[in-house]
Amino acid sequence: MDGAGVWMNGGPQRLRGAVTFGPGDRHTSDKPFRVELNEYNSAVDMHADVLYRFALKHLRDADRAKDVVQESFARLWQRVEEVDGTKAKSYLFTTAHHLLVDEARKKDRNTPMEPQHERLQWAEQDQPDLQAVLEEALATLPEVQRSVVLLRDLEGYAYEEIAETTGLNVTQVKVYIYRGRTALKNYIGSLEYVL
Repeated sequence: MDGAGVWMNGGPQRLRGAVTFGPGDRHTSDKPFRVELNEYNSAVDMHADVLYRFALKHLRDADRAKDVVQESFARLWQRVEEVDGTKAKSYLFTTAHHLLVDEARKKDRNTPMEPQHERLQWAEQDQPDLQAVLEEALATLPEVQRSVVLLRDLEGYAYEEIAETTGLNVTQVKVYIYRGRTALKNYIGSLEYVL
């Protein structure tokens, strides 16, 4: 996709031209400074949809996911002078990860377990919705485990990239991925019962 696939009028917007900063603006020098927008626009085109999918898998709420993506791009724009264009993807995912962790801390954690399991009574269903089962299973994981599993298995990140994005070391990333996958397997049960 071209970065505008899920956004229409409400997502990160590509910017036109260039921005000139004069004395006293964000730029620290007394000389005017011109920031080309090609790298920012490229980041919007290349990463908006992927970042949105990542946030949506975490939050399971399209509006909140769009807010996280929008805030990630706003923070990138605030630091456009400091962030190297080649590191924009890493910066965006790191920012989104931190915003998602903040969202999880705000969220009420008093979710009763019984209603979740009642929805998974596969014996009564002819064919369960595998996507729904997987999303419910992902929702049971702690925030860090969910992030690393999604970054690895959905987005295809390398362990080193996940470590850089989440602030964990590579060993911790591998442990969280293992534990997350094990928890998902235990939650879902044997695939022969699901299929």
